[in-house]
Parts: sequence; structure tokens; C-alpha cells
Amino acid sequence: MAEIVSLADAISALVRDGDTVALEGFTHLIPHAAGHEIIRQRRRELALIRMTPDIVYDQLIGAGCARSLTFSWGGNPGVGSLHRLRDAVENGWPRPLELIEHSHAGMAAAWAAGASNLPFGVLRGYRGTDLHAPATVTCPFTGEQLAAVPAHRPDVGIVHAQRADRRGNVQLWGILGVQKETVLASARALATVEEVVDALEPLPGAIVLPHWVIEAIAVVPRGAAPSYAHGYYDRDNEFYKQWDDISRERESFAQWLDEHVYAEVAA
Repeated sequence: MAEIVSLADAISALVRDGDTVALEGFTHLIPHAAGHEIIRQRRRELALIRMTPDIVYDQLIGAGCARSLTFSWGGNPGVGSLHRLRDAVENGWPRPLELIEHSHAGMAAAWAAGASNLPFGVLRGYRGTDLHAPATVTCPFTGEQLAAVPAHRPDVGIVHAQRADRRGNVQLWGILGVQKETVLASARALATVEEVVDALEPLPGAIVLPHWVIEAIAVVPRGAAPSYAHGYYDRDNEFYKQWDDISRERESFAQWLDEHVYAEVAA
């Protein structure tokens, strides 16, 4: 059953050096505060997974937390490149970064397989592209050759949501990505939330992650900023533009990290 704890205690208990870690969210509900606490606690050798890594992954990579990244698309949405990711890949700074690249459909199949406790996912994909399928399998019913991708099974899955109730059930709505699959596929799961309420109000299109699939909940208002939380606050578009300059040089990035991550105290 999910326990309501501080963010610092949750990261300390759940995220260990060398873990495979996924911080998922799509367009909104991106768990930035949790990523910053991982940086503050100086976790190392993490194998990161995310469908679409953007600036919080740039920050984790630039801070030296990551040894590898499994993904399908990476960038600063609407702005350009992730400069800390590029520096790690091109120059090995602050450490070399291994890239495991999939198609978007391949990542989705891997998440669905992990959530279903299956060893791999299958899809009609990768053909005619410069991405090579990790493996192929033959359909036992039709003989068709299909691409196969290993299931994502992180040690830790982290999501942000709008709210939880006092039993530890977590509710999120708006544009949804693979948060449900991430929690179900992970050995340990953390949800940061905007608030805890006595009872969850049913909402159209909302999903509820039940308390028995989550280890810890941390109440972190604005925990998705500078992305947005539908119904709570807007996206900080200006920061995404500023990040391009902040992250472009190692010195300006290090200064930002000192002032806005290391100097902050987690909720």
C-alpha cells in the first residue's frame, strides 16, 4: 500500500545507484521535482528510460546521473536540441552516455509488455528504416516475421499526477502518456502529486492508479513545472526557451544547477 512521505525520503528509499529508472509524463505531468531530487541526492549510473526525454532528462544527464538512455525521441519541445545530452554523447561530458534508440511504436510495445508482465512486445515496425529491430519472431499462426522488443521493466517508475486520496490511490487526467504502464511495469513506483484529498472525484477521461501498485506518494505542489498540470497551472513556455541558452554551455548549466537544484530543499 502506498505511503505518503516526503519527496526526499521517497527518492532516498526507492532510487539506488545503478537502477533502471523511468520518469514518464507526456506534454504535462512531467515529474521535474522528482528528477531534481535524484540530482540532489547524487544518484549515479542510472539507466534512464523515457518515451520522449526532454529538459528534465537533459538535467539528469548533465548532472552525471545517467549511464544510458533508452528512448524514441529527445529534444527541447518547440525549441531545439538537448545540449547536455549532446555533450554527453559527442564528448563524453560529464560522462559517456549509451543510447538505445527505438521507434515510438517500439517503445509503446515495450511498455505494454512490461505492464503485462511479458518478456517482450511485438509489432509491425522498423522495416524500411535505419533503426534495426532488436529481434524478430515468427508468428506461430500466420508465419509472419514481426519485430520484437524487450519489455521495459524498470527498477523504479516515477510519475506526477494531480491528486491522491488518503488511501494512496492516485488520479490523473488530461493528456496521458504511459504513466499507467510505467507504474505497472516497475518493481517500485513513486507518484508525486499536487494535493491529497479525502476522496477522488470521478472525471471524464481520468485514470486511477490503485494504492497497491505504488510504494510511495509525495505531495509536491507544482512538481511538474515548468511543464503543466492540467487544471492546476500552465506550461512555462518562456523557461523552455531560456533552457536553450542555460544548457548550451557547461558553465551556465553548472551555475543553474547550483542555484536552482542543489540550493533548493525538497518538499
